[in-house]
Amino acid sequence: MRILLISGIVFVHVPFDPQTSPFLGANGFVDWVRVFLGDSLFRVGVPCLSAISGYLMFRRGLDAFDYGKTVRSKARTVLLPFLIWNLSFLALVVLGQKGGIGFGYLPDAINAAPRDLATLTFAIEGLPINVPLYFLRDLLLCILLAPVLAILIKRYPLTMLAIFFAYAVLPIPSGIFLKKSILFGFSCGIYASLHHINIRTLDRHAALISALFLTAAVILATALYWTGPDYPVWIDMLRSLTAICGIVGSWAISAILIRSRLGERLSGSEGLSFWIFCAHYPLLIAFWMLWNRAAHPGLYPLFYFATPILALLILVASHHVAKRLIPRLHAVLTGSRAGRSTAAAKRMTENGANQPSLPDTSSPKEKAIR
Repeated sequence: MRILLISGIVFVHVPFDPQTSPFLGANGFVDWVRVFLGDSLFRVGVPCLSAISGYLMFRRGLDAFDYGKTVRSKARTVLLPFLIWNLSFLALVVLGQKGGIGFGYLPDAINAAPRDLATLTFAIEGLPINVPLYFLRDLLLCILLAPVLAILIKRYPLTMLAIFFAYAVLPIPSGIFLKKSILFGFSCGIYASLHHINIRTLDRHAALISALFLTAAVILATALYWTGPDYPVWIDMLRSLTAICGIVGSWAISAILIRSRLGERLSGSEGLSFWIFCAHYPLLIAFWMLWNRAAHPGLYPLFYFATPILALLILVASHHVAKRLIPRLHAVLTGSRAGRSTAAAKRMTENGANQPSLPDTSSPKEKAIR
């Protein structure tokens, strides 16, 4: 599910400007497709990824949950990658803007006030410079609140989910979260774990659920297309509601896709989804800057559909190279132990290959038993 959702998130972040806005309707059905993909269908990624995190965190139950160990682990697997990816991109932006490159495409980092610079760096009050990483910031908040959330959801499940649902959908202040649906998604995952919900029971209805969800996404995209870019309050609420319902819809779609050969291969892509998530936005911005120097705005649909595919191909290739050549750094950047275990396995293989083979001195009887 992660690799599917994050690949979809790449389409959400394809840049455009007022001249190429889909809400101008200059390209007819193509612009509707852009709204469908970027503002409707793939908006389910954030709440669904949050639900996965909450579900996995409490899959062994509340009694087995070790808060200190979890915080230390997530500091390494979530906080550290957030800092490395975001600070690296910020450094590139500062260097580029000192050379007169990047103004108008990214926030003014070299002239930013200390408070604004702190937000671009750590996402304290708003979006970080590497915009999609706001999800990791809000996820860390959920992790810090996890024991309280778990106890409340264990004792008052429906009440707490109703409160978090209202918080996510209704037009009320976000508070400490940048994306309100992250708290609801994370809480749904906790609920499914602690109350032993067998989520696989939905698989038998996967086709119907998928069809209903896709229909809702089509209806939402049509409403967004005709009312955007300044949506009425009720349309914005409908968008939040559809994204939340996408938790179930995405699970159903993944249940269908996992049966395919491609789905099985994607499910084994160790660390790739996190790599794509953290690296795609700087790459899209770089493409956008190059495109504006070379192409006419009327050709923007070509940019919109080609850029995500090209970015995914580059990210898959770069992930493969990093995993093979710099496994330890790859493990840090993807918040996993994949690179470390790969390096250890490689060393063991090399050591084994360098050891001289010893003659087998076993007796015929021992060989037969073996």
